Amino acid sequence: MAMSNTALLIIDVQQGLDDGDFYGGNRNNPQIVENIPTLLTLFRSTHKPIFHVKHNSINPASPLHPSKPGNAIHPWAAPIEGEPIFEKTVNSAFVGTTLEKVLQEQGITRLVVCGLTTNHCVSTSVRMGANLGFEVLLVGDACATFDRVGPDGVLRMAEDVHMHSLTDVHGEFCQVVNTKEVPDLIK
Repeated sequence: MAMSNTALLIIDVQQGLDDGDFYGGNRNNPQIVENIPTLLTLFRSTHKPIFHVKHNSINPASPLHPSKPGNAIHPWAAPIEGEPIFEKTVNSAFVGTTLEKVLQEQGITRLVVCGLTTNHCVSTSVRMGANLGFEVLLVGDACATFDRVGPDGVLRMAEDVHMHSLTDVHGEFCQVVNTKEVPDLIK
């Protein structure tokens, strides 16, 4: 297997995140069910490393609690043999896991990131990855989020929350790209 300094990081693509009622409703970007598998196929076919992150909520009512079936990774994003899963209980994929150490040991300096949800675990992991010195490409059309009520009581639509989250990190913590751009960017 060829070594690569670029890895795919898939964050929290778990069945419990289909529970729109629990998370605020109206998840945007249904194309993730096609775009994430496209990224997986690309990285597998080019023998580049893939790392999965799974959220184990400490809230027993959460669909992502380890006791719930929703804790499972979606079959369309599931790891295959040799693709490690890092389990976390907070928003960052780097806190309470060995992810940073493993990436450094493998000489990985660049991360292509996708997953759920754009404004929570994806954004937090992108920010921290950049702060730790990794170059980060965030695949915006391979991420999604939910409607959110702001502190002012106003309902923000999922697509607006998603785009604001991408806007906040682009150019500061990462480069936001789309799935079709990734093959040329990881050559």
